Amino acid sequence: IGGTNVKIGLLDETLELTAEASIPFPHTTAVDMAKKIRAAVLALLEERNASLSGVESLGAVVPGSIDASGETVLDAHNLDFHDVPLRRLLQEQFSGIPVYIANDANGAALAELYKGAFVGCKTGVLLTLGTGLGGGIILNGKMFNGGMNHGVELGHAYLVDGGEPCTCGNHGCMEAYCAASALTREGRRAMQAHPESMLAEKTGSDPAKITPKLVTDCAKAGDPAATAVFDDYIEHLSSACASIYNILDPEVLALGGGLQILGGIADALQLLEPELGVLLLVLRRLEEQGRDLLVALLPGLGGEESVFVAGLGFAGKGRQQIFLGLGTCVFRLFHGHTLLSALWFLADSICILLDFFSDKCHSFRFFHGGR
Repeated sequence: IGGTNVKIGLLDETLELTAEASIPFPHTTAVDMAKKIRAAVLALLEERNASLSGVESLGAVVPGSIDASGETVLDAHNLDFHDVPLRRLLQEQFSGIPVYIANDANGAALAELYKGAFVGCKTGVLLTLGTGLGGGIILNGKMFNGGMNHGVELGHAYLVDGGEPCTCGNHGCMEAYCAASALTREGRRAMQAHPESMLAEKTGSDPAKITPKLVTDCAKAGDPAATAVFDDYIEHLSSACASIYNILDPEVLALGGGLQILGGIADALQLLEPELGVLLLVLRRLEEQGRDLLVALLPGLGGEESVFVAGLGFAGKGRQQIFLGLGTCVFRLFHGHTLLSALWFLADSICILLDFFSDKCHSFRFFHGGR
């Protein structure tokens, strides 16, 4: 359940996604949302000639903190949910089916532990970039839900002292600089400051038409104003990642969520350089400190290849994943590409990496499919 859409997935007993649907987040009441979720679930089941009687459990994840009993959403600012008894509201709509609720980033991290980037790892951190910024932490092979069991809010750690206002009411949070709203906010400012820019041309100087995708598209097209916005965004994101990594020292740091920095994963191979730019800035920061890490880029999470958690964890199938490390760079590509295309991808990636690191990279290993 996100601030823009509610995404629904049907999983089989092996945690494979068999069907999915999406409805707009209603921005009305939690009761109304629960009713709309029921209608969407029934429609999804009907398409597959199935019924609620065959559903074993239902899980819902939200971008906010959950009480220790797993009953109530304490605060989900992007949903305007405060002390909402979400589990009960959903249980009323799905009588007889066990219902579970959790923080969305925790759910996504758990999904990666079961089926994705964290398989085989004891420690990992996932940042989910979307309407807001969430973070899930795996410690000792288990989900870490905070010392008070309320969930971890990495997005509301401070990044800039006295900085931009955040939805939580504070200023300078990571979310205020690394969520989709940051690209929109700064894109609007850049358009107003540069009426000659492509941002102004594409929108007719209408701030309401500025979107994260438009900013990234204009930046890729070479618009100086949009490029400056995008560069600042990457700088803040890399600073956030480096800080989190230095604090928690995870085996894997994963980036995913609904914010697709390249405007969609369909062109991920053709637009590889900007993707690597995000990770390489993070790596460069940590290299200066003598740190070593493995970074996983999960551009499909929360997008076309969404992550769903329904009582158990699941990571979206058929997405590209790129893993980079300082000493040893590991590339993984999950998209059913031919060996030839995979080898082309590897060669192009090595060229880009060598251009950045020269003698800093000592070896490369390539995997297709398994780890």
